[in-house]
Order: sequence, then structure tokens, then C-alpha cells
Amino acid sequence: MSNIHPTAIVEDGAQIGENVTIEPYAIVKRNVTLEDGVVIKSHAYIDGFTTIGSGTVIWPSASVGTKTQDLKYRGEKTFVVIGKNCEIREFSTINSSCQENSVVRIGDNCLIMAYCHVAHNCEIGNRVIMANGAMLAGHVLVEDYAIIGGMTPIHQYCRIGAYAMVGGFSRIAYDIPPYTIGAGSPYKLGGLNIVGLKRHGFPYAVRKELTKVFKLTYRSGLKISDALDRIEAEGIIDPHVAHWLSFCRTSRRGLIGFQSPLPEAEEELDEIEELIEERV
Repeated sequence: MSNIHPTAIVEDGAQIGENVTIEPYAIVKRNVTLEDGVVIKSHAYIDGFTTIGSGTVIWPSASVGTKTQDLKYRGEKTFVVIGKNCEIREFSTINSSCQENSVVRIGDNCLIMAYCHVAHNCEIGNRVIMANGAMLAGHVLVEDYAIIGGMTPIHQYCRIGAYAMVGGFSRIAYDIPPYTIGAGSPYKLGGLNIVGLKRHGFPYAVRKELTKVFKLTYRSGLKISDALDRIEAEGIIDPHVAHWLSFCRTSRRGLIGFQSPLPEAEEELDEIEELIEERV
């Protein structure tokens, strides 16, 4: 059984799971799927080919699955997928994607606070927190357990690495490496997110290795490619170090503090820019 208020509008075709609550004046359009235990608060608007995972709560006046604001959109079929046990707070906007069959995806157990924006082709991992007014432009990737402070805009195609903590009122125009903490405009890295890593149970030995990796990358004076080569040469096999190397080597926007992408990523970036120009 589900609890749907008589003033709510649920169009024919919407798929409603068990124990779903839809409060007064909420609108759920025909291509929406609400899995078990979803709560749609008053005046929320859910549109498009949107799937909302079990236990997720959409708070009043949030807008999910509406048409992308990308002017290149030509009516293609796109999707929004929100995971389980998320909180999408008041007045947040999560647009649908751009390009046929593309997906805006939000993982499980995420907290998207009031007035946040998630644009087309974005992907957000599990247990991500976006504080009030944080904004993602198109094609942004936010990895698991990242935290983005309030009123922080993220430039298109940027990536925020796993367990990174981005301070409020920052401006992000380049990739933020995983496990780091920083803030400001221009953005400055403060070092590793030691408090966050401790809270998530990272052993001392792993934190020590990541500290060494961070210093080699950002404090040694080496070129970024030389620093990454040296890290690899030292044979550190911890999976978190491997993720650091992979994240840094595949940067398309360029790492914060290193304003150009690595050579192996430049071709891919050129192809993306050509595709964008073709579609304008």
C-alpha cells in the first residue's frame, strides 16, 4: 500500500512501488519510477525518465528530471537515476541529461542540500554530500564520499576525487585529487583530508603512504608526469595509491595546481571539444 494524497498529481504510466508516500500538491509525471519507500514531499516536481531508489526522500519544491538547460538538446531520450536512501532537499534542481540514452546518476546515501544544482551528464557516487547552493555544471564527476561546501560552483568536465573535501565559496575549474582538502578562489590545496580519512577508518599505514604520494605530487617540485612516474617506480601497491595515480593520469581538465592535462588525456579532450562544436 502507498499513501498518495488526493491533491497530488500522479500521471498514468508512473510506476509506484510499495509504501511510497506522495504528499499534497506534488507532481509525478508518467515516465517516472518510484521504488519502495520513496517519499515525495509537498510541491516537489518529478519529470522525465526518472528512477528514484528505495528509501529516498525528495523534499518540498525540489525539481528532478526536468529538461536539461543545455542548448544543444534536441529532444533525445535521456534518464535520471537516483540511488537508495538519498535526501534531496528543498529547491534543489536535478536536470535530465543531454545526448541519446545518456544518464544523470546519483549514487546511494547521498545528501543534496537545499538549492543545489546537478546539470546534464553528471555522475555522483555514493555517500556524497553537497552543501547548500553547491552547483555542478555539465559532465561533472563526483566520486564516493566527496564533500562539496556551500555556494561552490564546479566547472563542466571537472572531477572531484573520492573522500575529497572542497571548502565552501570555492570556485573549481580543474580536477580535485582524491583524499585531499582545500578551499578558495583561486583554489588552494591544504593537504590530505586527514580527519575525513580517520573517520572513514583509513589505517595509519595507508594515511602515511597517501601523505608521501601527496608530497611527491605537490611538494617535490617535480613535473606532474615525473612525480607520478616516481610514485609508480617506488612500487607502492595500496589500492588508494593506485586510485590516486589513475585519477591524476586521466585528468582531462588538468589537476588543480597543474593547469594543463597530461599528454595522454589531451587527445580525448580535443575529441570532446570537437564534438561540442559540431553540436552547437
